[in-house]
Formats: sequence, C-alpha cells, structure tokens
Amino acid sequence: MARKMKDSGIEWIGEIPEGWEVIPIKYLARYNYDTLNESCSPDFEFNYIDIGSVTYGKGITTFQKFKFKDSPSRARRVVTPGDILISTVRTYLRAIACVNKSSIPQIASTGFLVLQADSSKLPPRFLMYAVLADSFICNVEAHSVGISYPAINASQIVHFKIPLPPSTEQIPLINYLDNHCSKIDVLLSKIHSSIEEYKKLKQAVITQAVTKGVRGEREMKDSGVEWIGEIPKEWRKTQLRHCATIKSGITLGKSYSKDTVLIERPYLRVANVQGGYVDLNDLATIEVTPDEDLKYRLHSGDVLMTEGGDRDKLGRGCVWHGKIEPCLHQNHVFAVQTNETILLPEFLEYLTASDVGRSYFDVTAIKTTNLACTSSSKVLAFTIPLPPIEEQIEIVSFIKKRSLELNKLIMKKELLVQELESYKKSLIYEVVTGKREV
Repeated sequence: MARKMKDSGIEWIGEIPEGWEVIPIKYLARYNYDTLNESCSPDFEFNYIDIGSVTYGKGITTFQKFKFKDSPSRARRVVTPGDILISTVRTYLRAIACVNKSSIPQIASTGFLVLQADSSKLPPRFLMYAVLADSFICNVEAHSVGISYPAINASQIVHFKIPLPPSTEQIPLINYLDNHCSKIDVLLSKIHSSIEEYKKLKQAVITQAVTKGVRGEREMKDSGVEWIGEIPKEWRKTQLRHCATIKSGITLGKSYSKDTVLIERPYLRVANVQGGYVDLNDLATIEVTPDEDLKYRLHSGDVLMTEGGDRDKLGRGCVWHGKIEPCLHQNHVFAVQTNETILLPEFLEYLTASDVGRSYFDVTAIKTTNLACTSSSKVLAFTIPLPPIEEQIEIVSFIKKRSLELNKLIMKKELLVQELESYKKSLIYEVVTGKREV
C-alpha cells in the first residue's frame, strides 16, 4: 500500500511522506565557518578549489596547488572532507560538490557556500543529495541576481528548506542513491570514453586524409615539417600566405559623433565559430557606418579562424556559407579567403581541424594558463601540405562522408548521456523528497 503524502508547502519539493519535515539548511549545518587568516605563513601550501574545479554531477574534478603568497585573494575558505560546496556566483554552472580526502590542506574560493552537516540531525551524504536535486538548484538559480554573472548570497541559500526524513530512513535512502547513482556514473563514464574514442577516430581520419590523401599506397616524401610528416610525392608544401588572404574584423566599443549615419548589422564573435560549423543561436548585433559595413562584411567561402580563446580551440576554422546576409565579424575572428584555384576553403577547414593545424597553432601561440592567442601573420605563416585541386575535391568528399558517419554515432551516444543524466536527476529528486519509496 502506498504511503500517505502531505503538502510540504515548498514549491520545488512538492509532496513529502507523512512523518517527514522540511527544515531550513541553517538548522541542519554550519556554514562558512573557517577562513584563512591574512597572517598565514607565506609558504603555506594547499590545493585550491575554484568554481572551475567543480563539474556538476562529477564533483571536484581538478584543482590548483598554491602557496599562500602566490594564491588568489579569493582563496580563503578552509574546507575539510565531507564539507559541501555550493557556488554562490555564476550559479548557472551548478558547481556543487562534496570535498574529498586530501594529503594536503584544501582551500576553496570565497565564491562558494561551505556547508558542514550536523551529523546529529542528518548524514552529510543526505544533505549532499538534497542540494544536488535539480529542483533545489533551479531554486538557487531563480533567486540569483545578474544576467552575465548571476550571484546569490550564502545567507539566502541557508534559509532554503530541504526535506528531512526520520533518522531511521536516512541511511537506507543514502545507500539506495549511492548504489544506483554509482551504477549510472560508471555507465556514463564508459559512454563518455566511447564518445572521446569516436572523436579521436574522426581526428585521425581527417589528419590521415589531409596529409596522406585517400588514394591508397603511393610514393611519399618528407615534408620537412615535424607535425606534417611524409606527404605524397606529387604534393607540395607551402605557407598559407601564398594561397590566401586574411582580413581582421571590426573592433567593438567604437564611438561615433551624433550626426554619423549608422546601420545595424549582425556580427560573429569567437563563441560563434565552432569546430566545423558556425553557431548562430546567439547572434549579437552592432551599429556601424556604411563603409564599415562593406569593409567587415563576410563573403560566402570565407574560412573563419579564431584569434584567441581556449588553447585547444585556437585557430579552429570553419567555412562561412553565407546563411545570414549581410553579416560582419569581430576583430577576434579572422576571415581567410583562399584562392580557390589552388586551395579549397573546405580543405583549409579540415587542415585547421587536423593534428597539423592543432600542432601548429599550439606551438606558435602566445599562451597563458588556460588561454592562447595567435596573429594574422602567424595564420599566414601556417605551412600546409597542398595536393592538386582535383585531389582536394576527393579528400573533402571523403572526409565529409566519414565525418557524417562518425557524427551520427557520436550523436547517439550523446543522446544516451542526456537520457541517463536526466534519469539520475529525477531519481535523486524523487528519493530525497520521498516520492520514490525505498
């Protein structure tokens, strides 16, 4: 017989079993209890947990090691194993995690709310699952303020109520979720590994085709470039400057006089230029003069290449097919126009995606910790293998066909990931609110 339920009085929780309570977090846990003192030893060493260290559903996936004298000013929250971290800034990232054991001290960003469960009232693992519930996180996001950098006060979050089952039910609920979630996580890990293998295979197919061709065994020669290796004897190598021109885009934030005639145009940013395609879902606009409109306008067949960003994405290229006309590009996106009698735009796109392009832009980039940038001169100095135009057509056709096959397999895997993650979210919600009887 189904157990009796009652209204919790909290929208995100809904009904809970009779005998359960809803209690504000502040009565179930201490929060933000210890911080590093500024008089701390300069050589005190610790693992630093930042917002970017946490991946929703996976916990703390990375961290940086610092000495106090070199650490960011926000590295001040002292944490211990079992503590629960909830990001109070950029809340859309859903950076929520339980602190793991560590051989050296751990310090978290002040951008986290740190919770330490009162074990006399509930186990830390139950509190962890309660704040991981999708509806709870949506509630945090709904109360966050700001558009590009949404944030919420820790004092607000600890006033949020969570379901609290009787002590006799808590451990069975935790064991049930641990068991089922671990099985889902193992399956998700296998699928993610499979997706990465397909992506590596796709990368290998592209690299093999643009450096060795698709005509089978043939006589080869040394290209003289380490990351290109051997190329077919009939091919030649050249710098991109000999078969393409490059154009920078418009700089944002320019001021105009009141009597200047301006027209509004959509423009592409780095975020729009993805590997192999242009993402037009979030397209910004800018007001420019008629002369600027003509000067920075994209043309169908231009190969878009990024000037800066994440190191693995630097110099990524994709062909602009003129889906929106007219359209401009920002100065951090280069528009490369190839001489199509000797270099196909699509062949250049695949070169930038291959190990040849990835190696070149990584070696020549100006790098910081996580970011990198290049320049128009370095793009033009890109040394490429150059097959005859007829063979480029064959190679492009071959890569398109194989990529389509592999993309379909990847999409199926990614859809399965979405389904499993959705199931895991609903499972946690149903268990911590008592809707699923364990």
